[in-house]
Amino acid sequence: MNAYFSRRQVVAAFALSTLASTGAWAQTTAPARNLVLYTSQPERDMKETLAAFNAKHPNIKVDVFRSGTTEVMNRLRTEIAAGAPRPDVLLIADAVSMEALKAEGRLQRMRQIDTVGLPKAFYDEQRTYVGTKLISIGLVYNTRSPVKPTRWQDLLNPALKGQVVMPSPLYSGAAAVTVGAWSQAPSLGWKFVEGLKTNGAIAVRGNGAVLQQVANGEKMVGVLVDFMALNAKAKGSPVEFVVPQEGLTFVTEPVAILNTAKNLEAAESFVNFLISRDGQQFSTQLGYFPLLQGVNAPAGYPDATSLRFLPVNSEQLLRSAEEDRKRFSAIFGG
Repeated sequence: MNAYFSRRQVVAAFALSTLASTGAWAQTTAPARNLVLYTSQPERDMKETLAAFNAKHPNIKVDVFRSGTTEVMNRLRTEIAAGAPRPDVLLIADAVSMEALKAEGRLQRMRQIDTVGLPKAFYDEQRTYVGTKLISIGLVYNTRSPVKPTRWQDLLNPALKGQVVMPSPLYSGAAAVTVGAWSQAPSLGWKFVEGLKTNGAIAVRGNGAVLQQVANGEKMVGVLVDFMALNAKAKGSPVEFVVPQEGLTFVTEPVAILNTAKNLEAAESFVNFLISRDGQQFSTQLGYFPLLQGVNAPAGYPDATSLRFLPVNSEQLLRSAEEDRKRFSAIFGG
């Protein structure tokens, strides 16, 4: 993994993703003996991940509450306030929320997990949480687009007026990280965000809506997470993913065990599966960059060590998260 990353940068990259909301959620009533998982992972990916986990651990039943990170955390906070937190395991996009829970003493120190081969930037030194994958955010365009963007600045090209779509940082954690990084970049800043609105860009609820609109030609260019664009292209969709010259942004998906977990052994088995070689190789089948050294990226993906990322000031990103949300809302509405 590129030495560019530090653990502080990984934490900072999630400062805005507490705003994430990735779509519809499902809830089941779980007997105490089952493993209870709260997650923001996309529904299809979560179902397939659980199927792969149960192939190795058929006796562990998993009950899931799935929503965006913000709603997952709101639900967990309500349960904590009531003195009855339900989940054993938390799998979300947001390392900042993990840090807050850690500071409150609500996360287990996971002594039975194997982090050998994982870059230290991607897990907490006390092993209260650990990243599970790398998700970068860049540009996607329809192959019929009159402009083939190579830079973030290309989104301001008058030839693309009314033809740009992005996920709203009010709902998407990946978009929140991206807007925060834009705001800090000297060549972009809030002037760039204002320029997007002036050029007719729209902000939609999630990444799936961006892909749909670009793939069907309703919009020509979008801001999108890598795996959605690359998976769609592999299935024949007329889209291309671009690493902007200024650099990508990124998120990971950390997992943790709450100190109130009722099924600790099963929880540790689930975490170990996600970060094991088998689990990391499985995640590549879903289209994710793995974090474990020695596991190759999905076919057709660039080498993760070759990716360029926008630099960010971690303290500034953390401080400005709420203000960035408000400022974006004032520009785009919502």
